[in-house]
Amino acid sequence: MKTALTPAETTLGTPRTRAVHRAIAEARRGVPVVLAARRPLIIAPAETVGAEGLRLIDLLSSGQPVLLLAPSRAAAVLHHDVAASAPAIALKLARPLIDAETLKRAADPTMEQILPEFEMVDPPAAAEAALALGKLARLLPAMVAAPVRHGWASLPAGHDLLSVPAGDLLAYPVELAASLTKVAEVAVPLDDAKDARLIAFRALDQGIEHMAILVGEPAAQAAPLVRLHSECFTGDLLGSLRCDCGPQLRGAIARMAAEGAGAVLYLAQEGRGIGLINKLRAYTMQDRGLDTLDANRALGWQADERNFSIAAAMLRALGMTRIRLLTNNPEKVASLEACGIEVVERVAHEFAPNGVNDAYLATKATRFGHYLG
Repeated sequence: MKTALTPAETTLGTPRTRAVHRAIAEARRGVPVVLAARRPLIIAPAETVGAEGLRLIDLLSSGQPVLLLAPSRAAAVLHHDVAASAPAIALKLARPLIDAETLKRAADPTMEQILPEFEMVDPPAAAEAALALGKLARLLPAMVAAPVRHGWASLPAGHDLLSVPAGDLLAYPVELAASLTKVAEVAVPLDDAKDARLIAFRALDQGIEHMAILVGEPAAQAAPLVRLHSECFTGDLLGSLRCDCGPQLRGAIARMAAEGAGAVLYLAQEGRGIGLINKLRAYTMQDRGLDTLDANRALGWQADERNFSIAAAMLRALGMTRIRLLTNNPEKVASLEACGIEVVERVAHEFAPNGVNDAYLATKATRFGHYLG
C-alpha cells in the first residue's frame, strides 16, 4: 500500500502529464513507447502487444530484448526463487522476438502455462518505471523492453512513437492526487440516509471519478466519522459473498445516518488498486488455492496497490482534516496520517463471516493485519 506524502501542487505540468496519459493509452493498445532515461528503452506490455508492436521493437532496438516481470511472477515462470526485493526481474528474449501469445501466457498465470525456458539477466536501470506504466494502464505488470537505437525518432518506424520520461511515470501517483478537483454535487436520498448527497471528484487519470457520499453536515463536526471505501463491482453492486465490501458500504452509511453525519469516500481503486479485470484474475488464482494476498502477488502486483493520497486530497477539499476513521485496517490510518490528515480515533467496522468469505476475512486478519475477531 502506498503512503505518499501530501502533494502540495502539481509538479509535472500539463505537457508532461499529457505524455503520461498518452503512454497509458498506447500501453492499453499494445503500441510501444520509448522510455526516456539515461539508457532509453523501447517498451510494450506483454498483455497487449501484438505482431506489429513486436516488429517495431525488433526494428528499433539496439541490444538484448527482455521480458520484465515482478519478482513474484518471475519466480513462477523460472520455477525457482528470485530476489523478492528487486524492483523487476529481466528474462532474456531471443531475437526475433517470440510470438505475442507466448508473451501473454508468461504474463498471465491464469492462462495455460506452456512456456519456453527463460534465462534471467540483469534488468535495465529503468525497469521499475517500465513496470509502473503497465500498472498505470491497469494491465498485468509485464513488459517487453529493449535498449532503443540512437536516433530512433528519425527512423521511419519511430516517427509516430511517443517518448515519456521514466521519472514522470514514477511521480504520477502523487501528481494524480494533486490534480483532484470537485466537478459535481447533488442530493441523492438513500434507503439508509435520506439526506445524503454525492460530490464527484475527478483527477487527470483518463476521467476516472472518485465520489464522496456525505450524510448530514460532517464538516461541521470537530472530528466527523469517515470511511474510505474502495469500489467493489462484485460486492457493492452484485452482492458477491466472496468479500465483505457490500455490507461494509451499506453499514457505514447506516451508521453515519444514525450518528447524524459522516462521509464515505468511494474510491475508484477496485481490487486494492489493481483494477476489476485483474481482480477477476486474482479470483481465478484464489479458486486454485491461493489466498487474497498471494493471488495479487501471483499476478505481479503488490498485496495492496492503493494510493490513499487521493483520499487525503478529497478530505482537504471537503474541509475535513481531523477525523474518526471507520476501519479495521491500520494501514489506512497510517496512510492518511502520512498525508497530513489527523486520525483522532479508529472506529471498528466488523461484519460476521457469511460461510463463503470466512477464509477471505481470516486472511485480512492474519496476513494484512486487520483488527478482526
